[in-house]
Amino acid sequence: MKKDSIYQYIYIFYSFVFALSIMNVFIESDVINYIIGILAIIMVIVSFSRASRLFKILSGSFLLIGGYIYFSSGESLLALPSILTNNMLLLALLCMLPWMNSIVRSGRFDRTINELMRVNVSDLGKLYTRSSATTLILAAFLNLSAATISQSVLKDTLSDIDKKVKKSFISLSTLRGFSLALVWSPLEILLATSISVTGVSYGAILPWLLLIVAIVFTVDAIWGRFHFKKYSYINDEPVKEKVTNNKDLRKKIVHLATALILFLTLVIVIGNLFNLDFSLTVTLLILPFSFVWSIIMKRRKTFWTIGWNSWKEKTNTMQNFILLFISLSLFSYSIGNTTFLEVIQEPLMTISEYPLLIFFLIQIVFIFLSMFGIHPLGTIGILGSLLTTLLNFYNPLSIAIVMVTSAVATLTVGTYGLVVTLTSMNLDYSPYRITLSNLVYSLLYGGVGSLVAYFLL
Repeated sequence: MKKDSIYQYIYIFYSFVFALSIMNVFIESDVINYIIGILAIIMVIVSFSRASRLFKILSGSFLLIGGYIYFSSGESLLALPSILTNNMLLLALLCMLPWMNSIVRSGRFDRTINELMRVNVSDLGKLYTRSSATTLILAAFLNLSAATISQSVLKDTLSDIDKKVKKSFISLSTLRGFSLALVWSPLEILLATSISVTGVSYGAILPWLLLIVAIVFTVDAIWGRFHFKKYSYINDEPVKEKVTNNKDLRKKIVHLATALILFLTLVIVIGNLFNLDFSLTVTLLILPFSFVWSIIMKRRKTFWTIGWNSWKEKTNTMQNFILLFISLSLFSYSIGNTTFLEVIQEPLMTISEYPLLIFFLIQIVFIFLSMFGIHPLGTIGILGSLLTTLLNFYNPLSIAIVMVTSAVATLTVGTYGLVVTLTSMNLDYSPYRITLSNLVYSLLYGGVGSLVAYFLL
């Protein structure tokens, strides 16, 4: 009981380390960086017992392999803390995400947008496109919560539809819409990681990611329109006049779209103007942007109430990602300072004239490992040395596109992944069926990303 009460306040320790890391970006003190490294070791120790079994195994493997290589190469134990801080800004970004979620909830945009799925729809084909688009819009701000909200609304809306059809429809439309939002959202950690590894700018990659989203969404919408067209849909539930009023609905949508465009613009402009890292820029912008937005909407008190409670809860449960990112720092550093890169460089050179083949192979690796419960962040760590080598051959922008599209595409097929597991629980639907039904879509998603990346070489 005492241990549980201590973990209720672990957010204070975590946030202190993150704040110190952000501060040191500007101070650039080796002493402070070393202190942060020591604190990172403590974070690993206190987080281990609360992490899930999967992340314990994955992170433990990275620590064992990375540690073995590190000490085998003659590195000093005293120098170890300094190399554990490389991914701290990504953890700081994760810590701040609940504030953006909270402003959307306090403004009740989630409820309003989801009502779009109930207006002027005559069959499931039309509803499929509407559901996917709605989840996409929500996920840009709410991330995982968007899929849960959309699934909940659709379960009530489709209560009279055949159970098998309903489960298939909901899982396909929400998961695919969810994945299309994450590939370009500045709040997505997979995108931030891909940008961090390759060194490309958000402004450079954003137009191409939006192009990929447009292509994949269009193809999937056409498929869904014809696949579910044969199922009629009649909505007998009365919709409140203030929600269905087209003028009010358009006003809400324009409001949300304007806020999203403004936030993206600020991320690009401020990052370029002050030459700031992408993760740092987003981390610094989230809270002030959300706060000003809440003042404009006259929901400041609601925002602070929802935001504070949500932030504490999410920060208190960051153990999985803390373990993963800190262990990845050791693993990446150790691999990068061995002759391993030279070992894999030679076979890569033999097929370097076939970049599209390499891109597709990377995509297959992401999908294959995701089916066995490996988080795409873990796959990025496993492929880290390979990706570093590829940066010497190809355009970093192409590598970044392949990384993020391949990683995000797995979210729809990761049998033991969080979003598939939650969907399975919400719908009482087999995760294996969800994986199989999305496999072709995942290949299409990553394939379009690989083709665009190939075009940019």
